[in-house]
Amino acid sequence: MVEAKRLTVKILFFINGLSAGGKERRLVELMKGLNTNPSVHFELVVMSRDIHYKEVFNLNTQIHFLIRNSRRDISIFKRLYVLCKRIRPDILHCWDSMTALYAAPVCKLLKIKLVNGSVIETPVQQNIFNKYWLRARLAFPFSNVIIGNSEAGLRAYRAPRKKSKCFYNGFNFQRIENINQSVTKESLKINTSYLVIMVGAFSNRKDYSCYISAATKLCTIRNDVTFIALGDGETFNSVLSKIPEAFKDRIRLLGKQSNVESFIAISDICVLATNSKVHGEGISNSILEYMALAKPVVATEGGGTNEIVVDGKTGFLVKASDAQDLSDKINVLLDNDSLRFSMGHAGKERILQHFSINEMVGKYFSLYVELCKH
Repeated sequence: MVEAKRLTVKILFFINGLSAGGKERRLVELMKGLNTNPSVHFELVVMSRDIHYKEVFNLNTQIHFLIRNSRRDISIFKRLYVLCKRIRPDILHCWDSMTALYAAPVCKLLKIKLVNGSVIETPVQQNIFNKYWLRARLAFPFSNVIIGNSEAGLRAYRAPRKKSKCFYNGFNFQRIENINQSVTKESLKINTSYLVIMVGAFSNRKDYSCYISAATKLCTIRNDVTFIALGDGETFNSVLSKIPEAFKDRIRLLGKQSNVESFIAISDICVLATNSKVHGEGISNSILEYMALAKPVVATEGGGTNEIVVDGKTGFLVKASDAQDLSDKINVLLDNDSLRFSMGHAGKERILQHFSINEMVGKYFSLYVELCKH
């Protein structure tokens, strides 16, 4: 058996794309963490040229593009096989269900260890009619290890326990060392004492209708708070139409922003409302950012959210699609400066202790080494 200290691990990371998102951020942070480790050599395969995280180009690693010619382009199997045969990685680490399905037969043929990282949420629909659930399940038998970023996600996917590991997302505090100070309440022309924010894609997975309804309730009874939302997507215009004309100056949708942390930093309370009828969260990157910046969180209960937000200590968990519950909890925080402060700092401490980037990178590295020993 080769000693770990003499072992060089060769990894091929495989992901559908590097657009703005949770799993994409997690992969980029992992590569940055491994980049200074002389025991690791890695290359990256991406199935889209749309790369949001430009820092990957500074990692001095080879990036391969396998672009599909159609949604069911079976040539990907052959092209991936040829690439893997040439590179000869010890491990192929996939980051979503599509790449796991492409990788499974290739890894089997070339005797490459397959790390399946497709468990990134807690699906509500747990049957063959959910393509993500089905593809992940089909790849499980060919996977050496199945990684989930929440225990709830692993349970929902019914991942085999002997193969499964839960590695929580790690937050890199270097990201918030030099926050853009130009984003201020004054620059946004916010004249109220308090600012509440929600960050997330505008899709049917996020319950922006509940957020707008809760915001409307609070704007009706108090004039000292403004609500903003960051993100874009297919439901943006329909959500925008739900904002009452009387409150359009205090309930604002700011669209997609590159410097999200700057907006969180000037906020007093952070919200993540999830449409739990269609989606269950894994470990939300938005919540990680909220807590790392010492902000109290109000979030929809369920899924991986229950594993990061400690109800009553780092924030509040609220019932799904319950605008009254959401507005009530926000109101409690608006009326209690010391509670906001204590919850925010308890949240930051929780990230430092249980969701650090060093812990995440260390766990992945130990896993890779262990796989290469056998």
